[in-house]
Amino acid sequence: MHYNFIAIEGNIGAGKTSLAKKIAKDFNAKLILEEFEDNAFLPKFYKEPEKYAFPLEMTFLASRYRQLKDKLEQQDLFKDFTITDYYIIKSLIFAGKTLPPDEFNLYKKFFDIIFQQLPKPDLLVYLYLKTPNLQKNIHKRGRPYELEIEDGYLDKIQEGYFEFFKQQKDEHRIVIVDTNNLDFVNNDDDYRKMVEILSGEYSPGVHRIIP
Repeated sequence: MHYNFIAIEGNIGAGKTSLAKKIAKDFNAKLILEEFEDNAFLPKFYKEPEKYAFPLEMTFLASRYRQLKDKLEQQDLFKDFTITDYYIIKSLIFAGKTLPPDEFNLYKKFFDIIFQQLPKPDLLVYLYLKTPNLQKNIHKRGRPYELEIEDGYLDKIQEGYFEFFKQQKDEHRIVIVDTNNLDFVNNDDDYRKMVEILSGEYSPGVHRIIP
């Protein structure tokens, strides 16, 4: 891994945390995992999204900013690079799909201030899974509040990510990996394919990969 900061992104249930943990363990990386379970609004949001969307997204934004700013500024001389299972841009993507226009415009003002204060990853990897496969993973891990997530919500989030990718030119190195036929958690060959992909050299822009 010749990058200093790699961010793993993807929809809910895409396997971001699992991959980040394996990479960190095998390649001596500093691991930063999202602290989503501390958000008390999350279970409420899945039951009443219109009522709790704004406090949910604002809480996530504050939490992600605090964590990334603190952890990325703390250098670990015994680790070779840093890997995270999220990137701050997910806050804008989720908010864009959950908030009404007036609330989103207000939210974006806060986001823009925060975004400029955080370092960008050298490589942003997006794990693409189709919605039925996302649902399989969601039900397999069995978090009660996630079992109520509807296909339509996952479709909207996926759409939000791809809208973001279409807007990118030379600001980020983005690799979109189709993982529908990969099991990098249980299959060593598939995991090695993911390692090869993450180890590749990419120019700024969006790169799509189907192993």
